[in-house]
Order: sequence, then C-alpha cells, then structure tokens
Amino acid sequence: MANRPGKLVVLSGPSGVGKTTILRLLLADLPHLIPSVSATTRPPRVGEQNGVDYHFIPAEEFERRRSAGDFLECCQVYGRQYWYGTLVDEVTPRLASGEWVVLEIDVEGTLSILARYPDAITIFVEPSHPDQLLERLRGRGTESPEAMARRLEVAHRELLQSHHYQHRVVNDNDVAASVTAIERILFEAGLPEPAAKPRQHHTADHAPSHAPDHSPHTPSGAQT
Repeated sequence: MANRPGKLVVLSGPSGVGKTTILRLLLADLPHLIPSVSATTRPPRVGEQNGVDYHFIPAEEFERRRSAGDFLECCQVYGRQYWYGTLVDEVTPRLASGEWVVLEIDVEGTLSILARYPDAITIFVEPSHPDQLLERLRGRGTESPEAMARRLEVAHRELLQSHHYQHRVVNDNDVAASVTAIERILFEAGLPEPAAKPRQHHTADHAPSHAPDHSPHTPSGAQT
C-alpha cells in the first residue's frame, strides 16, 4: 500500500442514525482502514484517553492552530462553547504513506474536506424514515428535550444535504446490512480485503455506543 497514495473515506449521517456503531464494526473488520482522531476543546470524560478518543486541546491552543491552518475542517458544534476539528497531521501524512483514513464528520466538514480532497470517498448513513432518529434519541435516555430538539433540527438540515455524498446507505435498524454495504463500497474502491476477514457479531443499533455532546466528530477508535 505504501507505493501508492492512500484514500480518504468520509462517513456522515444525522445524530441517532448509528454511525458510531457502524464505524466501530468497520474498524474491527477492516485492518487497512485507519481512524482519524478528532481534536476538541472540551475536557475529557471519565475513561477517555488523550490521543485515543480525542486530542484534547486547550481553547487557546485550538484557536492558535486553527489560525495557523492546522485543521482540515473544524466547527463549534451546536453553538456550544466547545470546538471540534480534524487535524492535518491526522490525515495528510497517512495518505502520503498509502494508508486509508476514515473520518466521521458532519456535512459542513465534509464540504471542507472535498474542497481539498475532491477524490474522497463520501458515504452518508441515513434512516429509512426521519421518525427513527427521534425514537433512537429517546432510547438513549441521555438527552434533555431541548438538546433532542436541537439534534433533530441539525439532523433535518443534514438529511437535506445528503445529495453531496457519492454513496447513501440506509440503516433501517440493520447494522449488519449497513456494514456489509459500506464494506462493499470500499472494496470496490480499492481497499484491500483482509486475508481472513474477521466477522463481528453485528446487531441492530438502537442506541449508538458513543452518544457524545456532538454529531460531527466521534472518537474513532471506539473517533454521532
């Protein structure tokens, strides 16, 4: 793989659609797919590790690095005080060495990525019906009514922009089918198949395992 440039994969979808679970299973199945770890200004939660779940960066340093152009994309999520972003160093050197890198980011971030990497493989995960998102967010039991309304508003905007993506995959409470569909997309794009592909026990996703305070960036290593 090192003799040819790598490829960038972007995975997006509205909060509650199950992206985190899907990505976790993809990473378990596909050893050649490398997650990019997002940076954030929020403090780590219990059990989170710097450089594994996120790069935890003080707000002043984040702003300095943002001004210096160290981010491929970044945003202040849901209007809160915390910033999230994808560092150039997480992506560019790996692509140059022939690796396949996957980002889990929102639509706005994807458009920023496509401006620099127009050949990126973009995949949008969506529900068969928007009402499924509300059911899944309620099932988490972690959202206030206000936070849930905010997530659903953002989700609606993202669904309207799904046409920006090359591929759209419906997660209709069938994670196994969604994972298989995305793997097929990646293999057809040239991702090396594992010699003996491990098959995880894929189960339906009613409450994504991460469920953080944002949608665009998720710790892929567990990097909605």
